[in-house]
Amino acid sequence: MEPLKNLFSEELVRWMVYHLARQLPATDSHRLFHSIIDAFPALELKARAQWIADRLHEVLPNDAGERLAILEAMLHPDGLDHHDEGSDEKGLCGWAVMPLTLLVGQRCLTNFDAAMHSLKVMTQRFSSEFGIRYCLRQDPERAISIMAGWTGDPNRHVRRLVSEGARPRLPWAMQLPSLIADPSPGLDLLERLKDDPDQYVRRSVANHLNDISKDHPDLVVERAEAWMAGATDERRSLLRHGLRTLIKKGDPQALALFGKEPGQVRYGPLELKGTLVRFPGNLDFAIELQSIADRPASVSVDYVIHLRRANGSLSTKVFKGGEWTLAPLEKRCFRRSHAFRPITTRRYYPGEHQLQIRINGIDTPAVVFELEI
Repeated sequence: MEPLKNLFSEELVRWMVYHLARQLPATDSHRLFHSIIDAFPALELKARAQWIADRLHEVLPNDAGERLAILEAMLHPDGLDHHDEGSDEKGLCGWAVMPLTLLVGQRCLTNFDAAMHSLKVMTQRFSSEFGIRYCLRQDPERAISIMAGWTGDPNRHVRRLVSEGARPRLPWAMQLPSLIADPSPGLDLLERLKDDPDQYVRRSVANHLNDISKDHPDLVVERAEAWMAGATDERRSLLRHGLRTLIKKGDPQALALFGKEPGQVRYGPLELKGTLVRFPGNLDFAIELQSIADRPASVSVDYVIHLRRANGSLSTKVFKGGEWTLAPLEKRCFRRSHAFRPITTRRYYPGEHQLQIRINGIDTPAVVFELEI
C-alpha cells in the first residue's frame, strides 16, 4: 500500500504551480516547484501540506484580500460535484486544496470575513476543516456566527464543514479549547443540522456529539433526550453513533435512551474454557443470560478485558459483543473467542489478566486468567 504522504505528489505540485503562475505570471515556476518537492522525502503527509502552504506564502502578495482572490481563482470551477476528484488543467481540487486552507487560516485572518468566505469556497473542492480552526481559535464568536448562516447552504460540503470544522477534538487537527470548555455554541450549530437530508452531514453531527461527550457526558445525554422526542429513524441512528463512547463505557443514561435498562436480565457464572492462554492463542468464554422483564427487553452485551501493562497495572479495553431483544424469561448464551495475536497497535505482557461481561452497562464480577508468553 502506497504511503499516505504520496497523496502530495510531484504531479499535484505541478498543478498547483501551474495554476499559481496563471494568476501570477511573474512566478518562477521552476524554482517554486523544486523548493517544494526537494523537501518531500523527509516529510510526512501533514508536514508536506504545511511545507507547500509556507512556500506559497513566500510568493503571494502580502495583502490578505489580494492573496485570497488569487487562491480562489486557482480552484476548479466545479464546486458542487468535483470534491473527490483530482486537480486538472481547469483548476485545483482534492488534496491540492488542503495547503490552501492552511494558508488562509494561518496567514489571511487580517481580513477575517473574506478568509471565512474563501474557506467556504474551498471546502466545496476539499474539506476546510483544518483551516477553519484557526478562525475558531482567533475569534470563535464571530466564526460561529458566520458558520450558522451556512447550515442551510445547498452544498452538502459547506453544511458538513459547520459541524466537522467546529468539532472540539477533531482527529489530526489542533483542538479548540474554548469549545472543549463550553461546547454550547457548537451544540447550537448541531441543532440546526441534526435532521440534515444528507447522511454525510449527519455522520459529522454524530462525531461532533461524540467529541463533546468525552468532556460533558451529562450535557450530551440531556441534548439526546430532547432530540429523541419525535425522532425519525435517521435521527435515532445519528444519536446512537453520537453516544457510542458513552454506550461503550456502559453509561446507564445513554443506554436507557435506547431501552437498555439495567435490572432486566439475570446471568449465570462467567465460564472460561481454560484459565491459561498461551500466546498466541484464544480466550474462550461463555455466559448464560435470561430476561426477567415482563415485556420484551432490549439487551446490549459487551466484554471487557483488563490487560496487564509492563508496570503491572491494568489497562481496560471494551470489545463489542451483541444486541438482542429478549422475550420475557427467554434465555440466550453469549459466547466469544478472543484472539491474542501479535498486532502492531498493542503489546501484550504475561501475567494475570481479567475478564468481565458488560450487560446494559453493568459489569459482572471479574474472572482472572493467565496469559503466558
